[in-house]
Formats: sequence, C-alpha cells, structure tokens
Amino acid sequence: MHRRLIVPGASVAALMLAIPASAAAGGPGASPGKHSEPGAPGIGDPYYPASGNGGYDVAHYDLRLKYQPKSDLLEGTATILATTKQDLSRFNLDFGLDVSEVRVNGKKARVTFSGDQEVEITPAAPLPKGSEITVVVKYAGKPSDLEINGWTAWHRTPDGGVAAQEPDSAVWWFPSNDHPLDKATYDVSVQVPNGTQAISNGVLRSTRPVGLDWTRYSWRSDKPQASYLATLAVGKFDITTDKTAGGLPVLNAYSKDLGEHEGAAKASIERTGEVAEWLEEVFGPYPFNALGGYVPNVTSGYALETQTRPFYSPKQFASGSNVSVVVHELAHQWYGDSVSVDGWKDIWVNEGFARYSQWLWSEKEGEGTAQELADYVYASHPADDPFWTVKPGDPGPENQFDIAVYDRGALAVQALRNEVGGKAFFEILKGWPTEHAYGNAKVSDFVKYAEKVSGKPLAALFDTWLYEPGKPSAPAAAGAGVSRAAEAEQPKSWKKIARTNTVHEH
Repeated sequence: MHRRLIVPGASVAALMLAIPASAAAGGPGASPGKHSEPGAPGIGDPYYPASGNGGYDVAHYDLRLKYQPKSDLLEGTATILATTKQDLSRFNLDFGLDVSEVRVNGKKARVTFSGDQEVEITPAAPLPKGSEITVVVKYAGKPSDLEINGWTAWHRTPDGGVAAQEPDSAVWWFPSNDHPLDKATYDVSVQVPNGTQAISNGVLRSTRPVGLDWTRYSWRSDKPQASYLATLAVGKFDITTDKTAGGLPVLNAYSKDLGEHEGAAKASIERTGEVAEWLEEVFGPYPFNALGGYVPNVTSGYALETQTRPFYSPKQFASGSNVSVVVHELAHQWYGDSVSVDGWKDIWVNEGFARYSQWLWSEKEGEGTAQELADYVYASHPADDPFWTVKPGDPGPENQFDIAVYDRGALAVQALRNEVGGKAFFEILKGWPTEHAYGNAKVSDFVKYAEKVSGKPLAALFDTWLYEPGKPSAPAAAGAGVSRAAEAEQPKSWKKIARTNTVHEH
C-alpha cells in the first residue's frame, strides 16, 4: 500500500481537533549524547518483527477523533506522552493512515514512511535519554481502504465502523507503539453525527453536543492497556447501563440491527456482572474501572477481550445464548489484559487460562467437571492428530490461535491442578494476576511462580503439555491425572464450549 503525507491545505486541512502539545524536554540542561541513534523499527518480537518500536516508552494516548459513517472518513489528532529510553535521533510509530503533520515537543518534525506501517519521525533536534516527550500526530483516511499483508482489522458496518482485532488493530485508527510490551492509559474522544454513538474502552466521561449536527463521546481507560486491546465502535446501538454490587459501572451496547441474534446476545452479555463476580472468586479482584461488552453488526465470527468491554460477533449467538463465550472474554481481563504477553509466543498465558475458565464455569454449573473435560479432550484426539504437533508454549505465528493452544493449553492447566492439589492450584490462579498486575509475563514466569507457590518442581510437567510435539503417552497422561480411560463420555457442557471455538478465528 502506498501512503503519502497529506499536503497542508488539502481537504483534511479542516482538521480542527488538535490538542496543543506541551513542550516537555527532559529537564533543564538535558542534552543527547554524541551518538544519538534511531529507535528500532520493531520492538523485537520474532513472531511480528514490524510490530512495536524501540527507543521510547508510551505513558498515555489522547485521541481526538471525528468519524463520518457514510464515507468511513476518520480524522484525528493523537497526542502521545512518552519517555525516551535512549538518545534518539529518530523514532517510529506504527500507523497506516495518511499523516498531515507531526510535532515533537511543539516543533514540527520531518516525517517519512517505510513498509506498510512504519511512520519515521525525525524531531527538530535529537532527544536525550530519559526525556519526557509529547508527540502530536494529525491524520485522516478511510480505515476500510487500508490493508496490511493482505488483511484488515477494520470492520465496516451498515451504520459505521469497528476496530477490534488481534494481534493488531491500532494501526488502522491511531498511531502507536503497537505491541503489548508498551502499555499505556487512554483518553478516546470521538465526534459522530447525531443519532450515532461511539463506544470505546473504560468509563464514559462525558457526552456533549458539538454544533447542531454532531455529538462527542469521551472515554477513559485509567489502567495500562495494550494497543490491540483498544477498541472503537461507531454506529447505532441500544445501550444498557448498571452498576455491580461494588459500584463498578457496567455498560453494554448492541447494534440496533442484530436481527434474530439480538435476544440471544442480550441474554448472554447481560450476565456480564454475574460472571465477573464469580471470576473474582477464582482470579481475585477485578482489575479495571469498568465492565461490559458490545455486539456490533459485523459479519465476523470471533470475539475479542478488548479491555473492560469485550467485542462479540453476532454469530457467537447464532445457536442461542452463549454465556461460555462471556466467561472466556471476561477471564482475559485478568489473564491477557491485566497480565499481558511479554512476546506473542507466550499466548498460552492468555488463552490456556481463558479456556480453562470455561471448564471451571462448566464445573460450577454442574455440566461437567474440568477433569471430565480434560479426559474428553485427551481421548478425542488420537496420537496422529495434528492437534498434538502444535506447542502451546511456543506455537509459532501460523498457529498462534490454533485450537490446540486453547484445548491442549487447558489440559496443561488441569495437569497442574492435579499435580499441586486444589488448595495450591487456586492460590496460584488468584495470586498470578496480582503478582504481575498491569504488566507483562512469559510462560517461563508462570512456571517459576507456580513452583514457588506449590513448592514443587514443575518444569517437566509443563514441558510435556506445552512443548513436546506429540501426544503425551498414556503413562504420562495418567501420571498427570488425565485420560483415565481410552474413551471418555462427552460432558454436557462440551457443545456449548465448542460453539465458542470461533473466538479463535482472528
């Protein structure tokens, strides 16, 4: 895709949403070293070399947007507060739309582009290590026109547009350091035509008219959030609001044109508060400032754990209500959102536990214990099934969302439960999100934590279930408390859980 710098004075010069940049400069007398260098164009993730950038760390994104549903035109000003991690002569942002101007600490910067998503910014003067900097990016474009490597994270809907995708979605609607290693807080303020709403993460801080024909919605996420977990949905929604017993605001949104899926969607997502209260018993206090979910009129089939407000495709409810998918996405608020991957190879730390939460919900509902579900999964896949060739602990980018990461990943969690006993196991489940709250972690970090809490060596167990490319032998499975028989009866909850398999089709 060819991108261009917008010529000032062109149609998008009408952008009037700019926020004045503060001139932070890293303290009196600060000056870069003699050998300032460009920040790396990637953060160093081997699965996605172009994702993220080096040389700086973002603290906050302030996004001031205007979106026109009929044309899909998005206009915006992003103000990014960051700190340099090295002496910087140049740095990159990940972004795909057209840029009209960039200022660093109030001064115009030179902008060039490389690849599909690298915006290369050269400030007026090199930036010393440890500087607090303000970057203002003015931009515009039609997200639906943008494809990167042949795919898009932007959903066009009959009445608007939606950004929700994994592992990338930010590059379609705001410039960022687009990798979970660089989490930040967010203010997202969106101007839309009257009669249309804008849904995003966190708490709705205000709704106010702009002129006669527009309304501005302002949202805030006050805890660190990975860029792919930021979401935007513009359209016409039915919105329900409530508060949990602890006073947490709950906001759910449903597209007005969900058709036959509407009832099942509402019957599922309106149980969000109940599910969250139960998950607090399992994983500890809910980590964020808001709760909810939304269902736009999209044609996709997946769901996504967008922070505080998961995204659900209508197809998740094609066969009726589906509370299991709500359990899965809300479990991610602890495992995946608060504690995020260090690199995308650590995806099991997200998905193995979200899947296992569905098994625990089945246990709670009396529809099959986690042990019975583990036995059934093990017995359902013969030794020559490709299922066993995927290594949940490092599946490779091509298998990052393979069903084995979820089901074999959950088997590993059940094997841990059987090895350390219920008391230590649930202590681990609840302690881990506290130990790494709002941070990042590797699979190896979890193994070490489980060993510390349980007092048992666990490396061999996790190697068997997460890394060995083959079906664990019957003795190994029996030793881990899995596969008590060659065949296992299908638990009552299995079909409900299997209906959520399309959550993986990112």
